[in-house]
Amino acid sequence: MGWKLHGDGRTPPPGEVVRPDERLSWGRTVGLGAQHVVAMFGATFVFPLVMGLDPNLAIMMSGFATVIFLLIVQGKVPSYLGTSAAFVGAVATIRASGGDSATVTGAILVAGAALAAVGVLIHLVGARVVNRVLPPVVTGAVVMLIGFNLAPVVAQVYWPQDPWVALLTMTAVVAMTVLLRGFWSRIAVFLALVFGYVLSWGLDKTLGTIVSVPAGSTDGKAIAHFRVNLDAVHQADWFGLPGMHAPDFKTSAILVALPAVIALVAENAGHVKAVSEMTGTDLDGSLGRAVAADGVGTMIASAVGGSPTTTYAENIGVMAATRVYSTAAYYVAAGVAVLFGLCPKFGALVAATPGGVLGGITVVLYGMIGLLGVKIWIENRVDFANPQNLVPVAAGLVIGIGGVSVKISDGFTIGGIALGTVVTLLGYHALHAASSARPGHGRGDDAVARVDAYADGEGPGTPVLAGQSAESPPTRPEESQ
Repeated sequence: MGWKLHGDGRTPPPGEVVRPDERLSWGRTVGLGAQHVVAMFGATFVFPLVMGLDPNLAIMMSGFATVIFLLIVQGKVPSYLGTSAAFVGAVATIRASGGDSATVTGAILVAGAALAAVGVLIHLVGARVVNRVLPPVVTGAVVMLIGFNLAPVVAQVYWPQDPWVALLTMTAVVAMTVLLRGFWSRIAVFLALVFGYVLSWGLDKTLGTIVSVPAGSTDGKAIAHFRVNLDAVHQADWFGLPGMHAPDFKTSAILVALPAVIALVAENAGHVKAVSEMTGTDLDGSLGRAVAADGVGTMIASAVGGSPTTTYAENIGVMAATRVYSTAAYYVAAGVAVLFGLCPKFGALVAATPGGVLGGITVVLYGMIGLLGVKIWIENRVDFANPQNLVPVAAGLVIGIGGVSVKISDGFTIGGIALGTVVTLLGYHALHAASSARPGHGRGDDAVARVDAYADGEGPGTPVLAGQSAESPPTRPEESQ
């Protein structure tokens, strides 16, 4: 907590950065903290909405999780922990099979514990062992599964509620992301949500009601209703605790959520690498702590009914733009987030987001999540001419995206993302083990050699686990050896 004042406390001169253990003047630090809140805001409350969890609680717990993260990494990795998108697909599957919010958060809590355990393992033995278990071909496939498995949710739940508003909101997301520059492009999702909200309100005033199945309907019947319903906002208090609940643990739901751990390990590693390059500091020794801290943050948030957490590329982008990596700004951001979470009226306003607006936003977000898997493959130069890479991934993707399932017993069925991940992971390692047992099989030997090179940090491209998100600062292959 003992930050040193950088220079005169003003904006750092060209070529200089404010390091994690430094700070600017407290006035500027508070301003930067508020900027970090805005950067994480859109995604942090959009993802709880699409998972059916309380956005107010998600905002509040993101603040607590960020403080926990900074303490565990000993202030060496400046980062904000917002709501994770990695569990959205699993949550959709759990709810489709009859699970409630308690079942959802129970599954997320166990996955958070698994992520924390992986972080401890990385800290003790280094990333090399994990790299061998989760090579880029596998991590890329799992990330793609998580994103593209959500396509039916958009097509069947959100988009039909108001197709024209969804189409216009989607157009706004795309246009703002591409046409806006710098900080504004990083909050394009938030800006598009505000645009869709105002558009829906305006259409209610001019065109009246629409006929569709409203969000949260239990009978699935289409009725006439306004796009924006602010009754709950008027009834909510200005100050109070958000709604909380205890988790419930079901084995089938837990198995559906566990594949997200693979995506989170990749995501955390990519973010740590990005911060390391921007600050010019070797943070490899902090990777295990960062992964474990993310897991602990997810456990604490889900224990009270909150959303899963992860490090946010949006905030890393803010640091890259400002050249201020001070953890003091993140403590300020965490405090502001907690205060937002203590305003039920704000949470009710977020929860009243029209379904058509969510349809337009999620059609872009879910696709971006899926394409991050392709990004991992490209950065690590995965060779799909090799059938030992191609075949297990092909089978796993069709199983996961198509919702194929296998009934193990009367009370247990595995399918979708979970089964697709199992097929991809076990299939990949089984084929490569068989190949390594046949020394005369040239292509298999070459593939195994490439995996060994990646695990040793000698292969081309970014590190095996560097699964950066779409907004992460670009990384050239030669910088990531």
